[in-house]
Amino acid sequence: MTEEQKLIEKLQRIESLFAGATTTGEKVAAANALERIREKLTDVQKLDPPVEYKFTLTDMWSKKLFLALLRRYGIEPYRYYRQKYTTVMARVPISFVNETLWPEFQELDETLRSYLEEVTNRVITTSIYADSSDAEVRQGRLKGTEFKE
Repeated sequence: MTEEQKLIEKLQRIESLFAGATTTGEKVAAANALERIREKLTDVQKLDPPVEYKFTLTDMWSKKLFLALLRRYGIEPYRYYRQKYTTVMARVPISFVNETLWPEFQELDETLRSYLEEVTNRVITTSIYADSSDAEVRQGRLKGTEFKE
């Protein structure tokens, strides 16, 4: 099994956890997990109407993951003109964000980040240079030329 396949399986297990799957038998019913969460969202919207949320994500990987989660639940993501590219707006019930969407995103995001960091370190140490430790920290600061990406 490849690293990518392991990651996909882990992400699917996390999704099953948030959808309520607890036993091996429920893995068969995991295909219905998305529908259960969508039904939960519909029920929540009756008591807790959607409000506009502004989600500020730190990088494009997190944004892509978050957009996929929103769309999977039938929530339309958008952003306003001149908002940063990593900003995502959505109309979502507060309780759904707090109880389902954000906790699931955080767990999936941590798993994805861990995988990306592992792959990045492996590629750098294998193809560029074996020492991937951080830069030395020195006291004071000398005047010099600054380069920004």
